[in-house]
Amino acid sequence: MKERYSVGIIGSGVMGERLMHAMNTHERFTVAAVCDAASQRAREVADRFGIAAWHTDHRLLLREAELDFVYIAVPPKFHHPIGLDVLAAGKHLLCEKPLANSVQEGKEMLRAATEAGVIHAMNFPLFYRPIFPELKRRLAEIGSVRRVDIVTHFHQWPRPWQQTAWLSGREQGGFVREVLPHFLHLTYALLGRCEVVRSDVDYPENQELCETGISALLRLPDGTPVTINGLAGIAHEEHLAYTVYGTKGTLSVKNWSTLLAGGMGQPLEEVQVPDQDRMHLLLDELANALDGKEARLIGFDTGLVVQEALEALHGKE
Repeated sequence: MKERYSVGIIGSGVMGERLMHAMNTHERFTVAAVCDAASQRAREVADRFGIAAWHTDHRLLLREAELDFVYIAVPPKFHHPIGLDVLAAGKHLLCEKPLANSVQEGKEMLRAATEAGVIHAMNFPLFYRPIFPELKRRLAEIGSVRRVDIVTHFHQWPRPWQQTAWLSGREQGGFVREVLPHFLHLTYALLGRCEVVRSDVDYPENQELCETGISALLRLPDGTPVTINGLAGIAHEEHLAYTVYGTKGTLSVKNWSTLLAGGMGQPLEEVQVPDQDRMHLLLDELANALDGKEARLIGFDTGLVVQEALEALHGKE
């Protein structure tokens, strides 16, 4: 157990910056080094956050002897090669979702993490929000689950604050890979593993660009249907909803942070949940794991379950 743990961050985009900020205000962590392929970006972020070292090659970052764990916040197709290097160096690893860019890559990352005997964790923010335990508690009150509906509507993709080329590309971008993993994991954590029965994905004529729509049917182990309705480029404000319909009540998570609940014949009303920083809650759990205590973390095994569902939605094995 250490008073403070030393972290290396690979990738200084939106998510990398969010974790840097969270660690700067958390009593158990210090960001010791940052890496980004763009030298100007790496230097600017290091200066702004007071980080001692910056690199453009993650292998140089991994030579930092005092690093306790590494956070990977690069685009999905780089998770596998960089992740394997991190694990070969024997470092604990926190990885952005999705786990990898294919099921095979995900399997290799899980195998390497298991063989290395290190802590491996995924960043699925919904799981660490206070909304999750409240949703799970109330699930027992709505009777038998009849259906789960997932809605992901975007007037623009990538969203205005996500203007990076890879997010609009078919190889590793699109809202199916970027947003749906949150709801696929939420379903798995609450109700069990889903099997994809049917998936219709709409693509633009330009074969380099990602999907513009998806309509899919999945089923839970007991046969309960889970539907996905996703669209981008529509005259509509961004709208995300995860709704569970039961025989005695309905629960719905709207736009990440609002929980609604209603009983038989009642309107859905907002449920007040504590307003806590999800990044700090994730870091609390990481600190527990590094301390050798019981920790509530999502491992690569669960990340692989989500990866398999993602590939099936895209019609891949």
